[in-house]
Amino acid sequence: MAGSNYPAEPSGEAFGGDTMEVTDIDLCDPGNFVEAVPHGWFAYLRREVPVQWHPDPNGFADGFWSVTRYDDCVAVNRDSTNFSSQRAATLFHDFDEEVLGQQRMMMLNMDPPMHTRYRRLVNKGFTPRMIRDLEANVVASTDAIIDSVCEAGSADFVEQISAELPLQVIADLMGVPQEDRHLMFDWSNKMVGSEDPEYQQEAEAPVQASMELFAYADELCAKKRLDPHQDLFSVLTQAEIEGDQLTSLELDLFFMLLAVAGNETTRNLISGAMVAFFDHPDQWERLRADRSLLPSAIEEMLRYVSPVMHFRRQAAADVVIGDQKITEGDKVVFWHISANRDASVFENPDVFDIGRTPNNHMAFGGGGPHFCLGANLARMEIRVMFDRLLDRVPDIRLDGDVQRLRSNFINGVKHIPVAFTPSAPLGR
Repeated sequence: MAGSNYPAEPSGEAFGGDTMEVTDIDLCDPGNFVEAVPHGWFAYLRREVPVQWHPDPNGFADGFWSVTRYDDCVAVNRDSTNFSSQRAATLFHDFDEEVLGQQRMMMLNMDPPMHTRYRRLVNKGFTPRMIRDLEANVVASTDAIIDSVCEAGSADFVEQISAELPLQVIADLMGVPQEDRHLMFDWSNKMVGSEDPEYQQEAEAPVQASMELFAYADELCAKKRLDPHQDLFSVLTQAEIEGDQLTSLELDLFFMLLAVAGNETTRNLISGAMVAFFDHPDQWERLRADRSLLPSAIEEMLRYVSPVMHFRRQAAADVVIGDQKITEGDKVVFWHISANRDASVFENPDVFDIGRTPNNHMAFGGGGPHFCLGANLARMEIRVMFDRLLDRVPDIRLDGDVQRLRSNFINGVKHIPVAFTPSAPLGR
């Protein structure tokens, strides 16, 4: 497919037209997100059934509450007392008790006070100074990435450009040798793309990838304890608050979280934003003409693309969302991708406007205890990447079909063929 991969509300025919019923909507099937995000479905739900009981025949429970309006999504995300990350973890799929026990040791799947303790420890590796100190390397990495393709005049934007930067940055941050970074790329694709046939030739691939990643993390952290440097995992193996340190298993799980989250989200944001610019060339030219718009453009990219489409919580008490009563133990899924198109918060929400202000999107979670730990790092990577693209390949254009990830969790793009005027590498 080429062109509009992040459309405004699709045509009525595509979603049942005037006879559409809520029962026509199936957000469980990742196949419904391959052609495009079904923004028409989300618009219908926000308007008609903002807190909808959605059946899930393949889940352990009968279904889940699907939350689609901005205010309700923000409320669920911020209220860790009534909406637990720990009870059943934060991913859409249900886990058996054995797997769930391990998942609960990952920061993403914790509630306060355990989450607070864990975050205080890992925050030591994400200080503003550490992020600032990375910027010169990020600029150099971005120029080297563009150098690798600029003479050819064409590239797969995802595999050769947008995937490379977060891989190189997260490897440097975590203390992973650069020659091992593509191991993380492969493991991450197999785990996040578990329902995409391109990444899953075998049913056991996601489990095998996670086992290999765990073994690698365990060996890396053991080396960092013996020979620490200035990287994040050297810091974390030594970090201590009131005598409290991270265990080996906690370090391994945090490695998994960063290897996936620090790679997938930024890669797919940059990729999705590039497609949005192809769909809205006037906005690319606007940014070329006025680079001072870059900060607001980044926020609009985050809102418009929303690389993480949802998270899950479990009701920890009988509670009300909007006007809907929720029973303790019910599964609740709140959709960032829908909240960020809510017309009650964003004027003309389906318009990609790089000058949009205010832009209080919830691409990083909308505040609360689970606000994205790497938000400032991601913003810096996005800023540097698009600043260098605008300087070095200003005439970049789509040169084939965009291929999207088969997922209802990550708003992902697998391949974007691009072309541009060939140029000489800066490094020569």
